[in-house]
Order: sequence, then structure tokens, then C-alpha cells
Amino acid sequence: MNFFRTGLLLAALTALFLVVGHVLGGQQGMIIALVMAAGMNLFAYWFSDKMVLSMSGAREVSAHDAPDFHGIVAQLAQRAQLPMPRVYIIESDQPNAFATGRNPDNAAVAATTGLLNQLSREEVAGVMAHELAHVKHRDMLTMSIAATISGAIGMLGSLFMFSGMFGGRSEDRPNPLAAIALMILAPLGATLVQMGISRSREYEADRLGAEICGNPLWLASALARIENNVRGGVPNYQAERNPATAHMYIANPLSGGGLRSLFSTHPAMEDRIARLEAMARSHGPVSGGYASAASSSPWGARQPRPRGPWG
Repeated sequence: MNFFRTGLLLAALTALFLVVGHVLGGQQGMIIALVMAAGMNLFAYWFSDKMVLSMSGAREVSAHDAPDFHGIVAQLAQRAQLPMPRVYIIESDQPNAFATGRNPDNAAVAATTGLLNQLSREEVAGVMAHELAHVKHRDMLTMSIAATISGAIGMLGSLFMFSGMFGGRSEDRPNPLAAIALMILAPLGATLVQMGISRSREYEADRLGAEICGNPLWLASALARIENNVRGGVPNYQAERNPATAHMYIANPLSGGGLRSLFSTHPAMEDRIARLEAMARSHGPVSGGYASAASSSPWGARQPRPRGPWG
């Protein structure tokens, strides 16, 4: 059902993009919008992961560079029956993480130094299991395409405004008031659709991530600590400079409240934590999850994570 809903929301985004093009540029504008949408979707399919990682200042690390972190991801990927993703670290004091890639064979996961330095091994495992759940569900391609179209809707009005397409015969020009209203309301509508896609996928990633790591409370604890840091004003400068990437993180990395909080692409953290706690009460630790794998690892189970080099 969630995949069907996501497909409908993506279709709604594309339709909105075409409507904006038609209102602002008539039939010619709709054709241009259609070509742009196809081109952006193709670009997002092949290059969105590289673009997002670059904008986030992420650097790839190997098992030699960051053995503890790499080991966590490797164990979780094996548990989730996924190929080993590329592993990246972002220099940021704010604890956070995201996944990207067009499919599981071309996936990458990234975590901030704040997440690796401040959270326990179990909490890190919960967060990375959540990100691998996104990979397993192929959410990141969907979100990358949604972000690309949403951003383009806002730019489309400027394109028509400054390209002289409002010139020519008066009968070919759109109603100025309608054009202005659409240029304001269309990006808002795109944001609302993007929110609907992102929020539905976050709940599913929390659920599957809890199953992958083996204990819902590990992820619940991690989410609470991440939220405390973000609310406490710990900034993520990369995300602040590139807010279009904010929806990809496990928690909204953008500081500030007001409208920014109102239109957050993430569900309320309290609701996510409550669902995970309810899942723990109903099912308890998952047999054969990361908890079992960790008990036989060199780290041991439920012991504080060493503060060794993370890369």
C-alpha cells in the first residue's frame, strides 16, 4: 500500500510540474516542462547519489580507515541480505546519517562524526539499520526524484519569467495574477507532496530497521539523542547550505522552528519513538538480529563502544 501511495504522490508531483509549465507558458511551456521532467528524472536516477554526497561533504572510508563503523555496516548489510554499500563519513558535530543510491547494488550510507562519537555502538547500529532499510526499500531513488522535481517546480516560474516567454501576443500570455499565484502555491504544493512521500517512508524504515538491528529500543534511543542535539542548536552546516538534502537524513538536520518545522519532511520524533517502543513491547528483541551478531564480535554485546578512530 505504501509503495502504491508513493507512486501516486510521484505522479502528482510530475502532473503538478506539467500544470505549472502549461499555465506559465501554454502548450509550449508544458512541452518544455515535460522534457525537463524527463531529463531531471534521468539525471536523478544516475547521478543523485554523487550529487548528494558531494553537497554533504562526505568522504568515503574503507574498513582500514574506519574499522568499527565499517564493521557495523557490514554486519547489518549481511543481516539485511543486502550487498555491502559504500561507506562515508561527514565532518559535522550534529549526529545524523542518510543513505543514497539508485538501487541496493549502487547504495551508499553516510554518518556524521557527531553520530559516531556521541552514540553508543547499539545506537549507531540502530541508525545504520534504518538507513539500510531505506536501501532495501529503494526509497532513496524515489526521494531523490521527488526532491529534483520539487525543486524544479520552484525554478520553472523563474525560467519562464526571465526567458521572455511572457512576450509575444497578448492572447498567448498567461493571466498575470494566475501566474503569480501558481508560482507561489505550486512550490508549496510540491513541498506538501514531498512531505507525504518522505514521512510514509520514514515510518517503514524505522520498522524494518528495528528488525534488522534486532532491538527497536536501540533506534528509539538513537532518535531521542539525535533530536536533543538538533533541538539544542547543534548545527549541520552542510545541510544548512543545501537544504534540499535535508529530507534524506534520519532526522531533520535544519535548525530553527516556525515554518521550517511546520513543513518538515520528517514525522514528529515523539511519534517515531513511541512506535518503536510499542514495537519493543509487542515483539521484544528480534531473534537472529544484530544483537546476536554483536555478541560474537570482538566488541562484545551491550558494552560501551570504544572511542577509537572513525576515519
